[in-house]
Parts: sequence; structure tokens; C-alpha cells
Amino acid sequence: MTQTFADFDLIPSLQATLTERELVTTTEIQARVIPALLAGRSVVGVSPTGSGKTLAYVLPMLDALKRLEEAGDAVAHSGRPRAVVVVPGRDLGEQVARVFKLFTHTTRLRVRPILGGTKLEVARNNASGPFEVLVATPGRLVKMLDESNIYLGDVRLLVFDETDQMFDQSFLPAAQRIVAACPPKRQLALFSATVPPAVQTLIAQLFKGAEVIRSGGAHQVVPTLLTSNRLVAGGDRSPLLSRVLQEKVEGSTLFFTNTREQCDALAAELTDRGYPCAIYRGEMEKQDRRANLTAFRAGEVKFLVSTDLGSRGLDIENVDRVVNYHLPNQTENYLHRVGRTARAGRAGLVINFVTERDKPLIALVTSRGPVKTGAGGSPAARNEAKEGGARPPSGKRSRAEATAATDRPRVRPGKGADVKAKSRSAAADVARPKAAPPTEPKVRKAPRRAKTTRAASPSGRKPRSR
Repeated sequence: MTQTFADFDLIPSLQATLTERELVTTTEIQARVIPALLAGRSVVGVSPTGSGKTLAYVLPMLDALKRLEEAGDAVAHSGRPRAVVVVPGRDLGEQVARVFKLFTHTTRLRVRPILGGTKLEVARNNASGPFEVLVATPGRLVKMLDESNIYLGDVRLLVFDETDQMFDQSFLPAAQRIVAACPPKRQLALFSATVPPAVQTLIAQLFKGAEVIRSGGAHQVVPTLLTSNRLVAGGDRSPLLSRVLQEKVEGSTLFFTNTREQCDALAAELTDRGYPCAIYRGEMEKQDRRANLTAFRAGEVKFLVSTDLGSRGLDIENVDRVVNYHLPNQTENYLHRVGRTARAGRAGLVINFVTERDKPLIALVTSRGPVKTGAGGSPAARNEAKEGGARPPSGKRSRAEATAATDRPRVRPGKGADVKAKSRSAAADVARPKAAPPTEPKVRKAPRRAKTTRAASPSGRKPRSR
């Protein structure tokens, strides 16, 4: 039976905002988690990326805090939040803060971010004054605790979001420190798309007695995602790339590769073909990554080429298609990648370039849930559920394939194409490549103004716009 937000006993100001935003029907994880949190129970929520986990804890948290305020127990002291959300990185932290702020104009509750990747002085300023909700990265929060800038003794609800990603950063000691700083009777919530052994350890140590809620799609792709597995013939991805670029897509496309070298090579390949794109990977200045992501969000470039750095935590509207140009080795990484599309009930398409080596992974993810194998999208795509394609008549590999084969990038410095970003807000932490050692591609970094550098053409010429 379909459940709506009106079925919950939320305060009128929250219901008014939900109505204003035309948010009516809950997702499965929301329908099961919200009542548990409203009842004061600790929960562990396991659900696919893009299934609505953020709203599942934002609404009960704001409801409880507003009821405390209306009962005369308002926050009055500096740096003493009543609720804390711990996130793995700055990008997700900014996104979570934006979700909270959808409701703060009616609840009049205050949300402060204390995130890594920003200056310490900014974090210290955000920690000053009274506020109800803190959104923080683990390392920065521990730093604020060490400096006595934050006091967690008044915390009623502590949430760990995207927990499986945090263990890439040796998160357990920080989590133990944060939980120990909170009162013994605080409410806990943990959310994750997957439950690797490290997350199981955290649950066993800190979440004893918590209610475990697994949505029907846990460890699976969401049912609104259509998957097209396309076979790579002779190690040459170029024919498949040509067909992908010819297919009509209304929104944006996110390409994934496994290495920085592959990322830069594919970006150069797209630029050579006349498709402006932006890059999102490690070994880039943070402001450059943010500028690239801002341009992609704003629709100024329709293609973003990323490593797995962009597979977690990014919530970007209008990503209609994810292309796994190189498939990952781990199932968890695959699930996070494809979770960048088909979010919050919307439809999406994932296209996998499949080699013989990738077939075990494809078999595994196909067996995990409602994965449709087909092309979807355009009529041409639907006729190509399984395609190989012959090597081009010249017998030459594409630039991306040559790079993958030799593990040596061929991107040379060039002027690139600057595009003016429409917004400075809501960017992310994975920027543009800067000048690098011999094993790194050299791509000019973005100007520090509100401009974004697209992938540079090897010849130094600007790609034509499409």
C-alpha cells in the first residue's frame, strides 16, 4: 500500500513545506524509517543510492527539534547542537545542508555545516552561536571537539550517512570518538547503500539493539533504472562510444572510468569529437573540481567524465544516463556509480561497456535485483542491447583505448574551452586536473573566477559547441 507524508504526524510547518514542494508519496525506506525515528528508536537503514534516505532522517529530526522548542526547550548556547549528521565529504555535506534548508524557512531551525575542504576559520565561525543541527565531516568534527569549539553533550539524535564510504578514510576511531562525546541516551541512525565488513563492525560496536531496516532494493539497483550491457569487441570501445554519442538524451551523461589516466584520455576523446566535457577526479585543485561540477549541474556542459571519486554522495538532477566506460572491479562501486541516475523515483539509463573480464561482475549485479538488460533510450539504443562493432577501417584504437592499453596518457597541454559558470553554489569536491608528473595528463586548470575549464583538446584547439 502506497504511503504518503500526510500519514505521519509531522508538525504543520513540515507538512506545509512538503505540500509546497509537491512531495506527496514516500519511498520504501522513508515509509519504514520515518515512523521508527519519530518513535525514538535507533535504526540502521540499508537502501540503494537515490532511494530517499536523506529525507528519511531530515523530517523526523526537524520534527523532534521543533517540538522541543515549542515545549520551551530551545537551544540557547553557542556550539551546542541538538542533532548531528556525519557525512563522508564536503560534497555530500553541502547537499544534506541544502535538504535541511528546504524546511528551515518554515521551522526557523538553524543548520550549520562544518566540513573538510574548507578553511578552519570558516568551521570555527560556523560553530559559534546557537544552532540546532550540525552537518559535519568526521575529521573536521573531531578537530572541533579537540579545540572545544563544539560540545555534543546536548545531542538527541546522531546520524551517520553514506557510512560505507567513510570507511575508505579509516573512519571507525573518529566514529567512536563522536559517539562517546554524545549523551548515553542519544538516538542513533546509520544509513548505507551497502554493508561491507567495516560497516558491520561499526554496527556491532555502536548500534547494538538498533532496528535494522532493509528496503526491498538493498544491495540492488533501483527498479526505475534500465541497464544496457554492450559488448566490447576486440578491446576497442570506440564504436560503442560513437553510438552512445549519437543517441538522443534530454539530460546529462556521466561517464565513469577506473583511473585518472583513463579519465583524461576519454575526456580528450570526447573533446576531439566535438563534445565539450568536464573532468571530475583526484589530483586536482578542489576549487577546480567544484567549478567543473557547478558547470555540469547548471547544464553548461552535458558530459562529465569521472573516476569513482564521483560515484558517491553526489546528487545531481537531470543525470539521465550513466556510462561505465570502464567497469569497476567491485560490486559496491558499481552500485554507487549507477546510483547517480534514476534517483528519487525518476527513470534512468546505465550503459555498460562489457569485456570478457567484466562478465562475472555483470552476472552478479544482474542477479541482485530488478536489472533490465536492454538499451533503452533512443530507438537506435533499443536495437543494440548487445553489440560489439568492428574495429575502425584504419585499424587504429581510440585515444582512450590506446591510453588504457599502454597506461600512458596522451593528453597534451592545450587552451581548452572556458565556460562561464551560472552558479557558485552547490559544487563538489572533485575538480579539474592541473599540471602533473609524466604519468599524469596535463590539462589546464580552471580560472579562479566563476569559470570552468573543459577538457583540453590535445591539439590545443577549442571544440565546437553542440
